[in-house]
Amino acid sequence: MKTETPTTFVIFGVTGELSRRRLIPALLDLFAKGLLQPQFRVVGFSRGAYSSEEFRKFVGEIAAAEGNRYSADLVEKFVGCTHYCQGAFEEKDAYMRLSDTLNSLDETEIKQCSNKLFYLAVPPAYYMNIFDNLANSGLTIPCGGREGWTRVLVEKPFGKDLETAQELEKRLSKLFQEEQIFRIDHYLAKETVQNILAFRFSNILFEPLWSNIFIERVEINLFEKFGVEGRGAFYDGIGALRDVGQNHVLQMLALVAMEDPKELDAVLIRRERAKALAALKLKEPVSADSLRRGQYAGYRNEEHVAPNSETETYFHIEAEVDNERWRGVSWVLEAGKRMAESKAEIRVYFKKTETCLCPPGVEHHHQNVLTFRVQPDEGISVTFWAKKPGFTTELEPQVLSFNYKDSLLDQRMPDAYERVLYDCIRGDQILFTSTKEVEVAWKFIMTVMKRWKDAPLMEYDGTI
Repeated sequence: MKTETPTTFVIFGVTGELSRRRLIPALLDLFAKGLLQPQFRVVGFSRGAYSSEEFRKFVGEIAAAEGNRYSADLVEKFVGCTHYCQGAFEEKDAYMRLSDTLNSLDETEIKQCSNKLFYLAVPPAYYMNIFDNLANSGLTIPCGGREGWTRVLVEKPFGKDLETAQELEKRLSKLFQEEQIFRIDHYLAKETVQNILAFRFSNILFEPLWSNIFIERVEINLFEKFGVEGRGAFYDGIGALRDVGQNHVLQMLALVAMEDPKELDAVLIRRERAKALAALKLKEPVSADSLRRGQYAGYRNEEHVAPNSETETYFHIEAEVDNERWRGVSWVLEAGKRMAESKAEIRVYFKKTETCLCPPGVEHHHQNVLTFRVQPDEGISVTFWAKKPGFTTELEPQVLSFNYKDSLLDQRMPDAYERVLYDCIRGDQILFTSTKEVEVAWKFIMTVMKRWKDAPLMEYDGTI
């Protein structure tokens, strides 16, 4: 579905890693698929001294890095839609220059008032300056009433603790309406994560079993083989719990734990996600095994990392969703860098059967496991037990699975950032976190941080 009104994308920090690796390629994909109006424009905003020709060369090199997926003619058309405005994020006059650039594009190239989408691809430290300058310069005021909206996209992390998150949200709410604010957690846009709701609520097969009556525990893993990879200055002040725990891991938990919203509606879905997170607490009694943190060997030797750093690169948390549906079920949340493999998955362990139609004396340990594989090899699988072929009654595990790559055949799965950008254009906030979700997630994270502040920081090398 293509939107009727052209959109101008303003990317703050356009020369940074996020823009180069994710945003510009995602916009190119949307353009190639015909999901953007021909009059769409991209305006890059950064400190660098680029001429228009130099910036377009920069964009062209990013497009070339995508290989031969696009024709030279398509890339040329895409690059021709890009413009540049130089300025520092704290420089008020730069926002007036940006306003002049946008007005000029509307008048001379787009020929109408375009939607304005401001993407903050910058470190959180710059958020407040950019928010204030956008509002004070009038850039957040739509130029054409109903036909020319303005929206702001904010990358995680949303604050670094509950207090800073609340301060950020308070400022946002003063400057923008809630429907203008799109807080990005790109994990919500990953295909398997999106499919959790469809899988649960569109099939009668599992939802009747989706409670503490039949489920023993849920495990959520987010492992990476690589380390901080040049992000030491940022990561050493954040750590794994803030970097991926407060957002990616808890958002996956919310989708598994939430109640049926009854409708595919952003307000209802975000409300139910927030309720699930509000019921989350540490599983008592807390022990050295149920709440752990670690740091990979060699982390303190990484560039821009303090030699005596106490920042965790791994965490293991055992929690409980304290409501009627889930009370008593263990939720194991685990994430880390420099692990043995890179994977993100959710495993739902159903309780063992009470009886066993198997040979006498055989250990009874038969358990069904449902796995949502978020990455890599995106898909869904169910482990069940069946009789081994032959003359015995011995049981063996079998797997019933669905793999996205097999179903797509020659098609390419949309990147999460494609979906994020496209849904923002459409005004669909389902894949974006609400103020309430941010608040209740931080309340849980702050509880964890208080409980583990005196816990030992274990060193690990691939496994922990």
